[in-house]
Amino acid sequence: MKSSLTTRIRIRTFVTAALAAVALVSGGTSLSPGIAAAADNSVVVTPQEAEKNHGLPPKGANNWKCKPSRAHPNPVVLVHGASANMFVNWVKISPMLADKGYCVFALTYGVPDGTPFPLNQIGGRNVMERSAVELGAFIDKVLAATKAAKVDIVGHSEGSLMPNHYVKFLGGAAKVDKYVAMTPLWDGSKVFGADVLYKLARQFGLGPVIDKISGEVFASAPQFLHGSDFLNKLNAGGVAVPGITYTNIMTRYDEAVVPYTSGVMNAPNATNIVVQDLCPKDLSEHGLMAIDPVTAKVIVNALDPAHAKPVTC
Repeated sequence: MKSSLTTRIRIRTFVTAALAAVALVSGGTSLSPGIAAAADNSVVVTPQEAEKNHGLPPKGANNWKCKPSRAHPNPVVLVHGASANMFVNWVKISPMLADKGYCVFALTYGVPDGTPFPLNQIGGRNVMERSAVELGAFIDKVLAATKAAKVDIVGHSEGSLMPNHYVKFLGGAAKVDKYVAMTPLWDGSKVFGADVLYKLARQFGLGPVIDKISGEVFASAPQFLHGSDFLNKLNAGGVAVPGITYTNIMTRYDEAVVPYTSGVMNAPNATNIVVQDLCPKDLSEHGLMAIDPVTAKVIVNALDPAHAKPVTC
């Protein structure tokens, strides 16, 4: 009896830590602003299309008639973080890029099959290998519609990590030019010590139990953790893929990516930027990076380095 109780407590502890880590990695993004603001979105989408695509796109995104200009030849694909969706994650950055003349596209990915509304607004839950396949299909659709040779990716949190699986293992290297990663976690997160707890779970033989529980709720959760099988495979031989220009944007106040230096990529084709090095008084944490004006300026410079401007605070 005592042994059984102890086992249940251990399971509950491990699951709670892992799911708490995911909640933080998502930036604690609330879904209600996106759903409430959907009526004000300028993109015309039928209810059937919204249901199929897990919600409305942010303003400025998914104009499938957009043709890239000579100044901005690459369409920009926006990839949201865990538990977010395309609308809430990119409500600021999407219209900004569209106003600057970019063809902007966004998707909500990682929603388990058969998820009903409104739970189908919570993306990034499938294992990242599966989400990477979904992203690849979306990028192929963007390239076909725009007749562009390559896309640029701007991702936040899980959206800064998962696309690299597509790039490295699913043929994406030939289709991606610039890769801008906000709050990346190339080395995973140690938030709440969840990485240690998860490792202990496996040592106690609880791995299959944890995987089953997390798989039913948030299958990507354990993959974010430092030392996960997903990250070990992704980092083997070097995380950066030659031929792609990476820009990693971090914040010292990241409460989800712990330590925030997990976002550093040591590679000749990577630039690592901490927003507080540019603006010491910038207090943006993990979630707020998506609406941070300093981060937005860094993104614009990364997408168009030939016309980069000094970042003002």
